[in-house]
Amino acid sequence: MPNIKSAKKRVKTIEAKTLQNKMLKTALKTSMKKYEAAIEAGEKEVAAETYKATVKKLDKAVAQGLLHKNAAARKKSQFTRKLNSLNA
Repeated sequence: MPNIKSAKKRVKTIEAKTLQNKMLKTALKTSMKKYEAAIEAGEKEVAAETYKATVKKLDKAVAQGLLHKNAAARKKSQFTRKLNSLNA
């Protein structure tokens, strides 16, 4: 447990930021699962909508430092290939 005032503040700040990061990561994973479910069900329109939302969330995660840019690029590429194979 920190004794110094500034260290106590940092603990509070880190807890708040950790909670925020966890919320954003959870929302991203949920969006990805919805997209996967739409692909599995073969619903083209729903898959296209969830694809846009998921890609947007991936880009935001990269901008906020939650995800590495190459990992996000790989995920977007995988999602695009799945969507294109569904349309073909």
